[in-house]
Amino acid sequence: MNPSGNSIDLNLSASEIVKRNYRTALVFNRYRIDYSFAENLPLALVLENNSLNAEQVMDELRQISRDVRVSPQLPFREWSTDFLSDYIIHVHHEYLRLFLPQIKGELDRFVEGNEQKFPYLRELKDIFDVLAKGMIPHLKEEEEIMFPYIRQIGHAYENRDSYASLLVRTLRKPVEAMMHHEHSSMNMTLNRMRKLTQFYDAPDSASMNHKVIFALLKELDADIVQHLFLENEILFPRAIAMENELLQIA
Repeated sequence: MNPSGNSIDLNLSASEIVKRNYRTALVFNRYRIDYSFAENLPLALVLENNSLNAEQVMDELRQISRDVRVSPQLPFREWSTDFLSDYIIHVHHEYLRLFLPQIKGELDRFVEGNEQKFPYLRELKDIFDVLAKGMIPHLKEEEEIMFPYIRQIGHAYENRDSYASLLVRTLRKPVEAMMHHEHSSMNMTLNRMRKLTQFYDAPDSASMNHKVIFALLKELDADIVQHLFLENEILFPRAIAMENELLQIA
């Protein structure tokens, strides 16, 4: 169920389209199109029978099917503090704001109908709910407090401003606390989700919904890991190093 381009064939069933790209399930659920059956009608006929705008649905399917990859070879450590902060916000924060609610909807529906068969699903849902509920305030804190502070420290550091040490002492925020406490908690949450799902490995006999949920959770996990890497390994240590150096300015 790996993403494989954005070519959508109206002659295929919703089920076949989801098999080719699990993300399309989010669009089908938005329009209440059942993709869970192995064999069903061609998508063109389903759209016609439900009086849905085929062009609009197809456009959404193509958009969500785009296979956009970020090379690990990008020189993240060479990026300026401002650019790296903006990248994290516009790529990783935006992803979480857009997809966390959609993944939650998928998971809620699946758990409701399958927790008797798979008892671990209740714990998985509870863990995910805690993650989702705490994530948005976390992003807001980073965008409104942490990142503006880091940018300000960066500018003072680059310009060797005379007031730099006073700025750090007056405005210093708990960068280390966020890096070690909140992000550590996120890693523990991801580790528990991986253990419960056997690293998101759905059995071959799993239903289509089951495979979609695991694929979405695996994608979410990978995005958060990259997100935390950019902050914990590059942005936050850089800010802490600048703070320490600025504090030495007389």
